Amino acid sequence: MNQIVRDDAINVLGGELEPCSMEPLTGFFRDGCCNTCSEDVGSHTVCIEVSAEFLEYSRFVGNDLSSPSPNAAFPGLKEGDRWCLCAARWLEAHEKGMAPRLFLNNTHISALEIIPLALLKQHAANVN
Repeated sequence: MNQIVRDDAINVLGGELEPCSMEPLTGFFRDGCCNTCSEDVGSHTVCIEVSAEFLEYSRFVGNDLSSPSPNAAFPGLKEGDRWCLCAARWLEAHEKGMAPRLFLNNTHISALEIIPLALLKQHAANVN
């Protein structure tokens, strides 16, 4: 039996990855952090602050994040929630002018494989 091994919990600034959200519980591992591993093909590594505009955009492109899905233990998101978003989805939203604010201390270093740090800093709620 294969065991899923998490990548190191390091944020995009090189420090310890801080939790993104426990309520709602987020992350690929549903541990509150934007941790990742090789099995996380979506790279759920960007800790965002959900906005109404982003929820509308996400629903428009086929990913309804506001509706609950009890079978998947997903409560549905609302404005102001924090959530570990797929890096490619965040970049796509940025290209459409709809990228939500994000938290650098809570965004996994693996996000840098898809999004340049300078771009993340432009949208950061907490620039260090």
